[in-house]
Amino acid sequence: MKVGAKGAMDKIRVLLADDHAIVRDGLRALLDDADDIDVVDQAADGLEAIELARKLKPDVVVMDLIMPHLNGIEATRRILKVHPEVRVLILSQHQDQKYVLDAVWAGAAGYLLKRDAGAELAEAIRAICHWGAVLHPAAARALVEAYRRCECVERVDSYEHLTDREREVLILVAEGYTNQQMADMMHVSPKTVDGHRTNLMSKLDLHDRTEVVKYALRRKLIEL
Repeated sequence: MKVGAKGAMDKIRVLLADDHAIVRDGLRALLDDADDIDVVDQAADGLEAIELARKLKPDVVVMDLIMPHLNGIEATRRILKVHPEVRVLILSQHQDQKYVLDAVWAGAAGYLLKRDAGAELAEAIRAICHWGAVLHPAAARALVEAYRRCECVERVDSYEHLTDREREVLILVAEGYTNQQMADMMHVSPKTVDGHRTNLMSKLDLHDRTEVVKYALRRKLIEL
């Protein structure tokens, strides 16, 4: 959405994505007090967030980072690939530099810590919707420090060459799902899943599931 495109009477349409129902309900309760914000739906994981974003076309997606099946970084990347007009606000408990950089690299317009959501969430949503971007001070410091050390100059590695499906399979393999379970979740054949698995392991030079798990943990795609 373009800056200033919404009229005074238009509400900002928001999709909430977090794997904890109690968190989603709490966020919705906070936003219900804002007359200019309308929570249109809730997603329990990254895949559901992508589907609901496609279906509902919200103005803003409030996205958790660590979710099952597909994390918030990958969900953000895929949503913006298809709907670049959507603004994504990452709402996370993590302020580590890597999380912030990955979120910005994926296209997120904002990064807010969950501990500050009560006081700042509605205003952050308004900010990224109307004025562009917003970063929590801790996230901004992480970004500045990274640029000072030139860590953002070149971030392309083998992971960036994976397809969307290969990234999805990577996370699911690391989470312990079998080929059949992944096939059922992705609505494809086990043979197709096996092909994605073989390709991603070849591109990343990984040789077994243990190495896949270690890689996913190192890249913070999953958590123990």
